[in-house]
Amino acid sequence: MRLIGNLKFNKEGLIPAIVQDADTDEVLMLGYMNKESLELTLSSGEVWFYSRSRKELWHKGATSGNRLIVRKLWLDCDSDTILVKAKPLGPVCHTGSKTCFFEELTKEDLKGSP
Repeated sequence: MRLIGNLKFNKEGLIPAIVQDADTDEVLMLGYMNKESLELTLSSGEVWFYSRSRKELWHKGATSGNRLIVRKLWLDCDSDTILVKAKPLGPVCHTGSKTCFFEELTKEDLKGSP
């Protein structure tokens, strides 16, 4: 718990948490944690977030069963982002995709935009 005091939460008390597959290094999703969800993640061994839209704690996979089992947590050099290395138990995205990052953005997508 010694490092939690060094974390730089934003003005809403949140910190971004990037989730990466512990075996493949594939980026799976981005969520936000508050101090309580981080403590639950560390104590339970499963990933918890704080839902900005619902304004409540969110146990990833609680309804779908597609939980994220924590392998390691890392802090970035500025202590303002967490990297969660986890083992996914099923698809991570609510769309059913393995990862939330499945749509490539290219310069072609910019054509015709204002």
